[in-house]
Amino acid sequence: MNEADTAWVLVCAALVLFMTPGLAMFYAGMVRSRNTLTMMLQNIVPLGVISLTWVLLGYTLAFSNQGTKFLGALDATALLDIEQPQFHTVAAGVTIPVLAFVAYQMMFAVITPALLTGATAGRLKMLGWVVFLAVWSLAVYPQVARWLWHPMGWLADLGAQDWAGGMVVHASAGAAAIAVLLVVGRRRDWPHVSSSPSNLPLMLAGAGILWFGWFGFNAGDGLQADGIAAQALVNTHVAAAGGLCAWLLLERLTSGHATLVGAASGAVAGLATVTPCAGFVSTGAAIAIGVVAGLVCNLAVGVKYRLGYDDALDVIAVHFTGGVLGSILLGFFADSAINPVSADGLFNGGGGALLGHQVIAILSVVVFSFVLSWVIAALVNVTIGLRVPLAEQDDLDREQQGAAAYALSGVAVRGMESAGRSSGSGGVGGPSAAGAAGGTAQGRPGRQLVTALVDTGRVDALRDALLAAGAESIVLSDAAVYSPTTPIVEVFRGRYQRVDFRERLRVQAVVDDDHAAAVAAELVHTFGADPRSVYRQEVGSV
Repeated sequence: MNEADTAWVLVCAALVLFMTPGLAMFYAGMVRSRNTLTMMLQNIVPLGVISLTWVLLGYTLAFSNQGTKFLGALDATALLDIEQPQFHTVAAGVTIPVLAFVAYQMMFAVITPALLTGATAGRLKMLGWVVFLAVWSLAVYPQVARWLWHPMGWLADLGAQDWAGGMVVHASAGAAAIAVLLVVGRRRDWPHVSSSPSNLPLMLAGAGILWFGWFGFNAGDGLQADGIAAQALVNTHVAAAGGLCAWLLLERLTSGHATLVGAASGAVAGLATVTPCAGFVSTGAAIAIGVVAGLVCNLAVGVKYRLGYDDALDVIAVHFTGGVLGSILLGFFADSAINPVSADGLFNGGGGALLGHQVIAILSVVVFSFVLSWVIAALVNVTIGLRVPLAEQDDLDREQQGAAAYALSGVAVRGMESAGRSSGSGGVGGPSAAGAAGGTAQGRPGRQLVTALVDTGRVDALRDALLAAGAESIVLSDAAVYSPTTPIVEVFRGRYQRVDFRERLRVQAVVDDDHAAAVAAELVHTFGADPRSVYRQEVGSV
């Protein structure tokens, strides 16, 4: 055993685990605000479900040293009798404890099916998804991993190469995404449904975590802390950089905008595409692979509109296309001078043999994953259900979790006293049941409800200003205002979207007659309310 190698692989296992919540954040930032929690849960659940299926059966099916070139034996079921593993990137033998290897490979098994949730956003029933996960993690993933990553695997024996999962992870997950999309269908009103991201800062945080975790994903796959690990880490980073720059350049040329979503998408495209190549190619080749990935994956985004499949977050365009593209490019750029266990690609004097093996492997993995994924999804859908009914798709967080990801503020709905004055019992209705519109027997002034629409996020400043002006109770709520004369045009991954409704904040303030004009003026002059949206009406206490 090598202590340095062991420590490195354990760190890399933690990095790959961290990618799963990063993926949850990345996807959640790009879906509708009312589907945020559902998307995050769909990505976190694999950490529980697949960790268990991997230990119980998945590992032995993939990496048992017994069995056939297609399927492992059951000798390592529940890790009761595990031998020192064999792995495709380590010709001299694995130098880490077997449990370190089990843990590292477990994290790959966890994140792989989670990738497809971006394609099916807004359409999966939670129970159906959990069942699909459990079955897929045993019927599909271990077999593909064995074929390419165990030296006994038939594709590895053929001569196909996949450093860290271009086919095992990205191509298999992408093929599964296509299959599941055929079962669950399109979202209501697609392609006219708005795809505007709900939280771009959350999306960027998730993309950053993915980039960070990808160092463990690619640099750890050699299972050694050596020069090849350093090469894989550098290749990972420069490919992401190349993908980011290429995507932004093409986006700027085609749409007139270089966007944050485009930057994150280009980086992820570069990362996915270099994954099968990271430990087999030079730094210059990795840059070229990243640039090609940024261009090709960007162009692939528009395919879904021509073919009519509703891939909500472009999993097929980025992950599937990237995994397949990188596996093919390896047939050109592979360099045995970088890693002696690799064959040479076409550009390094190896002829077309490796490229041919890569094509055979890609077709085998894609067809296998697609067919089995479709069968599993179809069976789940007709038994316990996989597709969410159309009526529930607009607010899955409430339907499935009884919760919401976002709240307006701590002052969203609250009764308050105006500064320096007593409002009696408080609340929206006023100080007491004795008060009524037009005054009371004690001669107190009547009360008015002042309503306005404002465009501000300064809810605390709004509260303080209205209280100072004389408001006794304030209610804030979200509103969508129809504005056909001045529509907003947004760009999401190169596609223009017309937004006729603008988000505004509806303010309702109860105030006595003497202060109603001051509150209305504050809303107009300080917070920019359109005078046409300001209304005053007399109210009575309940």
